[in-house]
Amino acid sequence: MTTTDPYDADVRDTTEGPIYNVAGGDWDEVLEDATHDERMVINLGPQHPSTHGVLRIVVELEGETVTQTRVVIGYLHTGIEKNVEYRTWTQGVTFMTRTDYLAPLSHEAAYCMAVEKLLGVQAPRRAQLIRQLLLEINRISSHFVYLATGGMELGSTTAAALGFREREVILDVLEYITGLRMNHAFIRPGGVAQDLPPDWKDRLTAFVKTMTERIRMYHKLFTGQPVWRNRLKGVGYLPLDGALQLGVTGPVLRSAGLAWDLRKVEPYLAYDEVDFEVPTSTEADCWARYLLRMEEMDQSLKIIKQTMKLLEPGPVMVEDKKIAWPAQLTIGPDGMGNSLEHVRKIMGQSMESLIHHFKLVTEGFHVPAGQVYLPIESPRGELGYHVVSDGGTRPLRVHAREPSFINLQSTPAMTEGGLIADLIAAIASIDPVMGGVDR
Repeated sequence: MTTTDPYDADVRDTTEGPIYNVAGGDWDEVLEDATHDERMVINLGPQHPSTHGVLRIVVELEGETVTQTRVVIGYLHTGIEKNVEYRTWTQGVTFMTRTDYLAPLSHEAAYCMAVEKLLGVQAPRRAQLIRQLLLEINRISSHFVYLATGGMELGSTTAAALGFREREVILDVLEYITGLRMNHAFIRPGGVAQDLPPDWKDRLTAFVKTMTERIRMYHKLFTGQPVWRNRLKGVGYLPLDGALQLGVTGPVLRSAGLAWDLRKVEPYLAYDEVDFEVPTSTEADCWARYLLRMEEMDQSLKIIKQTMKLLEPGPVMVEDKKIAWPAQLTIGPDGMGNSLEHVRKIMGQSMESLIHHFKLVTEGFHVPAGQVYLPIESPRGELGYHVVSDGGTRPLRVHAREPSFINLQSTPAMTEGGLIADLIAAIASIDPVMGGVDR
């Protein structure tokens, strides 16, 4: 069957079922309506210092006024969601953590909680609290990168240098807890890879104290700076009705006045046991989004302090030995549970333990057939995982409702009618991560 509309999919029947060939048409045809005598079409990106990642923006200009904005994505496509279908449920975490590389722990947590929902198990309380700690530490890191990259795109090298300085401090903390700066694969189905280090309390107390002081410094340096304020105020306006129609979530939605935060409205982990506020604004512009993220970092520090008090000794992985990986083992230097004591035991004393260990690592565990959708609040908004199982040791389908992808479609609404320079500020205020957009 062949279609005439370039936007329809050609269908070809094969022994494995129908194959669809989706084409978007040539850009020459798509841009035909953008040819005017008094207007100019320019490309920003996909490789450009002001595109907030590997993003192409086709802009039609009349003078310096933007008359039309088209966002072109797909330059960072990795096929993560498809690749996961060929990995065990636990191995899938190593892919999900690479999706939004500024908030990897959000993806790990959402994916693992979806798998646990299919399994009908709950991670131990200590594991859930450790997850909550990591998510809030990671949220602060992500917001600092928003400030650094957004500031740099607007010409503030000071914002870039300082924002990445704070991120380095946070990456050191994450490395101290998980063993890696990024792509941690620390949150696993059933719990977390290992317990917190012995002196975690002193380290995190010092971290909270440092970050509290640093955030105050940013308010002095940026919030009270007339140039910074004037550059953001009234720019990238997106009212509440527009945000709702576009499906926008996160700080962009809250900047328009709706206090929608899944940690409050549909609590998960232990968010209903800690006291924190959901900051909102009605200004619905870049300035409001900046202030919101600054306040959200303060609220994250409050959550971290309260979560530390809730932590009590206990297991960090489910008891079911058919799921737990790593199992209840002495953690070795590789962080994977392969300590010399354990290897000595299974190699020399128990053939059954050796066989089980081998099958768990190579084949994985079976997950009952079914499908779930599990959303959490990532630094950019609602991150949801739709996970489908056919009862096997690998996912049948995994799809992420990625907030960067949804939020990015608000770009034309924010920028058309404004100046070309303000388009850069608007995209920075959305804070998209292209790894999450393209997947």
